[in-house]
Amino acid sequence: MARILIVEDDPDIALGLQQDLRLEGYEVELVGDGQSAIDRAGEGSFDLILLDVMLPGKDGFQVCRELRHARLQIPIILLTAKSHEAEKILGLELGADDYVTKPFSPMELRARIKAALRRGAVDNAEVFRFGEFEVDFERFELRRSGKLVDLTPIEFKLLAAFVRNRRIVLSRQQLLDKVWGRDVYVTDRVVDTHIGNLRKKIEADPDAPTRVVSVRGFGYRFDD
Repeated sequence: MARILIVEDDPDIALGLQQDLRLEGYEVELVGDGQSAIDRAGEGSFDLILLDVMLPGKDGFQVCRELRHARLQIPIILLTAKSHEAEKILGLELGADDYVTKPFSPMELRARIKAALRRGAVDNAEVFRFGEFEVDFERFELRRSGKLVDLTPIEFKLLAAFVRNRRIVLSRQQLLDKVWGRDVYVTDRVVDTHIGNLRKKIEADPDAPTRVVSVRGFGYRFDD
């Protein structure tokens, strides 16, 4: 079974999570602060990280930012007592894969863990090529003629959603669900802004796109 790193400074919560996930058959390791999380994530072969936001020293957002900056693409689920939409969006912008607000249902958390692990398994299964570009789902990288293209986590998730649904029109709501998640409020304008930024990196002429195409009244379609 998968190996999970739990980053939680509350010993009662950490122990409860550890016991619950071990009963599910996962191998679990605990750390209680941000720096330890960064050190262990880099050293250990983990399949997923449960990351509390409120940590001593470096908080969960800083940890997430540093792990993604180091190109460590382990699925990350943020755990927090905070419920502000802006913080959910910040976590996802920094590269988190999901976001669970305390108090949470153990059943819901288990379901989200399984979903994140399934997505990771699918993403790690292939490399997709279009034109001079190569999307590496194992490394979470986009390369152009062998050279790395700098994408934000949200831009990569958008590109992955398009690639996996190529030639299919995706509405803004479908993109919101696939990239930001169903429980996060993001306006259509935010979606359009990120798509505009993605176009600048994969289109020969971002003002006349031929890959991420607008379908008036419906959404966007990826043509490879």
